[in-house]
Amino acid sequence: MVLALAQFVMVLDQSVMNVSISALVEDFDTDVTSIQAVITLYSLVMAMFLLAGAKVGDIIGRRRAFVIGLVVYAVGSAVTAAAPTVGVLALGWSLLEGLGASLVLPALAALIAGNYEGGARKVAYGVIGGVAGAGIAVGPIVGGWATTTFTWRVVFVAEVVLVLIILVLVGKIADAVRTGPPPRLDVVGTFLSAVGLGAIVLGTLQASTWGWVTPRASPVEPFGFSLTVFVVAGGGLLMWAFVAWQRYREASGSDPLVHLDLLSVRPLRSGLVGLFTQNLILMGTFFVVPLYLQLVLGLDALQTGLRMLPISITMFLSAALGSRLSSRFSIRTIVRAGLASVSLGVLLLLGVVDPTLYGTGFALSMAVLGVGMGLIASQLGNVVQSSVDASGRSEAGGLQFTSQQLGSSLGIALIGAVVLTSLTSVFISTVEQDERISAEVSQQVGVAVGGGIDFASSDQISAAAQDAGLEADISEALVQNYETAQLQSLRVGLLVAALLVLIGVPSTAHLPHTLKSSTSTGTPDPPPQ
Repeated sequence: MVLALAQFVMVLDQSVMNVSISALVEDFDTDVTSIQAVITLYSLVMAMFLLAGAKVGDIIGRRRAFVIGLVVYAVGSAVTAAAPTVGVLALGWSLLEGLGASLVLPALAALIAGNYEGGARKVAYGVIGGVAGAGIAVGPIVGGWATTTFTWRVVFVAEVVLVLIILVLVGKIADAVRTGPPPRLDVVGTFLSAVGLGAIVLGTLQASTWGWVTPRASPVEPFGFSLTVFVVAGGGLLMWAFVAWQRYREASGSDPLVHLDLLSVRPLRSGLVGLFTQNLILMGTFFVVPLYLQLVLGLDALQTGLRMLPISITMFLSAALGSRLSSRFSIRTIVRAGLASVSLGVLLLLGVVDPTLYGTGFALSMAVLGVGMGLIASQLGNVVQSSVDASGRSEAGGLQFTSQQLGSSLGIALIGAVVLTSLTSVFISTVEQDERISAEVSQQVGVAVGGGIDFASSDQISAAAQDAGLEADISEALVQNYETAQLQSLRVGLLVAALLVLIGVPSTAHLPHTLKSSTSTGTPDPPPQ
């Protein structure tokens, strides 16, 4: 109960923020791109420091790390609730809450493994997976209601209260026993992994502004290319240095940040890729859907949350059902069924993105997507933790949540960048082809939005055109072209999300594929002959 409540709190506000995008833009007098950056940064901070958080749990004890992380998280929630600017919002939500969660999540995974055994552990991970899915899915409803009725800030006040309740009850949780001497924190490894992952996600996030390869509004243009290429490549180079440093630490007898030999355990490796893929698609889709419902259709936050209700129900139910299905079907079969359902759900969603909302089709697509996400969530946490012994559970937990949050941050950054890039290119193209718009106006539009255009409502575009002194018929033509570009860019983003399912399919080959092996621990790959 206590651990499930903590898991719920950790994932709740991530989905709350997605459904409150329009309110946040208005409250802070900013744009969608800035809010996208804040949402991405929250997941990114966790991805950057979860490995270090897992190691800190090994050093000071998992329950102590759990408590300290909750306190930091509560402080961040309080700062977020009172944030007067986007900068303070990023400080409280993205940084402080992200750092707190990086201590809580790996400790939570280890505490579950330490407090449950055998079939009970499988059920516990199924419940945690279901609660995580429910938190992500219920967030839009809670956030929509709070934002429309009161303010989005109410959610963060409630989080402070929930954390205080967890802190009162945490004494009922036994600490997870760890064998062997306490390790030391690898500071260099922490720096390399954090900066490397940060650079990869930052480069992806800025691609819609800087350009993917050909520069747009890139601050510098090395060799005539966008800075995006070099930032992402630099991040990849730092991650290579991180791997080399970890190998050196292990060879010299020092404690690495993470024992890379864990990745030679096939089920664990497959579980990590599956969790990465799940969150990549889920959070990318959760960024696109509110843009469609709010900025295209004009729904408020509560109406948006209600439209997303089907995914809440099916995700929770399928996650709960998934733990029982594992007694009749192999983990590999369940996860593959989940991936197929996710792909079908996104494709169905792609087909209903239209100027008029088709309620039944939209609800069906969200429900199918929720079924797939729930099935995947119910299995992979247990796979990861059951693949290692007690001494490796904190590191496995760190890898587990790092893969999830890296998937979340990259999903928002990548799908968001794809949508915004497509929005700009399609808008310019439709304007150039519109016979109602003169070549002179078309050229002015191309210059004005060539460096990137933000996702906005039709009314905002109309007002901007009128402020520019354009005639009414020209303004109307521009608005129509922008609405066309909006829908097409959202479809492109969803299509990319559907294609991303392909990342997870090959990894399922090494998931437990018999009922007997579904609860057994994994073994390392055999050495090359």
